Amino acid sequence: MNRRGVALSTSDVRREAVLDAAIAEFAKTGFHGTPINTVAATAGISPAYVFKLFPSKVELFVAALDRCFERVEGALAAGAARTPGGDPEQVLHEMGGAYAELIVDKSLLMLQVHALSAADVPDIAAAVRRGLQRVTEFAERRSGGTGEQVRHFMAYGQLCHLITTLGLDASEGPWAATLTAGIRHFN
Repeated sequence: MNRRGVALSTSDVRREAVLDAAIAEFAKTGFHGTPINTVAATAGISPAYVFKLFPSKVELFVAALDRCFERVEGALAAGAARTPGGDPEQVLHEMGGAYAELIVDKSLLMLQVHALSAADVPDIAAAVRRGLQRVTEFAERRSGGTGEQVRHFMAYGQLCHLITTLGLDASEGPWAATLTAGIRHFN
């Protein structure tokens, strides 16, 4: 069964396992540093079967990134559901909290970080743009917020990435206190 409760074929099950493995492995060592053999071993299948499902490493990375943004949107939806009919600031606040909870497991966060470092690959850059478009449009549509409110939400999300990636907290000094003040993150 997949996450939607529909029976999957063997190839669908393996595709899901490969995507989960790709997220985990690319999050550790990035696009350039992760061989397909490593993803295949983590998924428990042969590299040849990975290439049958995803004909290139770029296609696999893009599929993992697409799955990442799907999960991000799901988290934002769950956060927004906490305040049905709420004002835009409250909805965005709850979305931010849900995202902070999602990236406690740093795999999705680090996959996004590594995607930015591989944005010189056109298909990866396009996937990052698509993902940001998806999240931005969802946040705008679901919150009913203004462009400025959504831009602020997205900017705080990027700051949250920085804080979480570095394990930054206010104890590192006034500069760190300035950056982390009011930001919900879990290290």
